[in-house]
This record gives sequence, C-alpha cells and structure tokens, in this order.
Amino acid sequence: MAKISKIALISGLVAAVIASTSAVAVSKRTWSTGSRDVQNLIRLMDQDKNGVVSKEEFMQFMEAEFDRLDVDKSGGLTAKELSHSSIYGTHTNPHR
Repeated sequence: MAKISKIALISGLVAAVIASTSAVAVSKRTWSTGSRDVQNLIRLMDQDKNGVVSKEEFMQFMEAEFDRLDVDKSGGLTAKELSHSSIYGTHTNPHR
C-alpha cells in the first residue's frame, strides 16, 4: 500500500472514531435532557405524588393545559398558542 493511501486510511479511521465519540456524547446529553423532561412532566402531572401518572391525572392535566393555552377560547390551539405549553419547557405549573 502506498504511503499516501495508508495516511488517508488512518486519517479516515481517526475521523470515524472522533465522529463516533461525538455522536455518543450528543446521545448521552440528549438522553439526559429527555430524562429531565420526563421527570418534569411527572412532577407536573402527578397530583398524589406517588411517582405514577394515572390516566385521570394525565387527562386532568391535559384538559387544564388545553384550556390555559386556548387564550382566544376558540376551542382549538394555534401553533403560537401551543408553543406556550409547559410540556415543552420549564414553565411553572399553572395547574396548582
């Protein structure tokens, strides 16, 4: 194998390892953020604080969230209204 080909092969392998390591780091950050988001949702929805969101708790939360977001009381949510949802950020819980 020519010297240039060996250098190209080694460079490609190094780039692949770096890309793979970066992807794993991003994946771990994404998982960590997702896990925090799930914990925030449970905290917001779990009225009896048993660590489990029942169907009733979920439905009550979503109904109250819908009513809160539907600022023009049209019975439907626009993209602008929906973007203010506490399920997409770290807003305080409006349901308590």
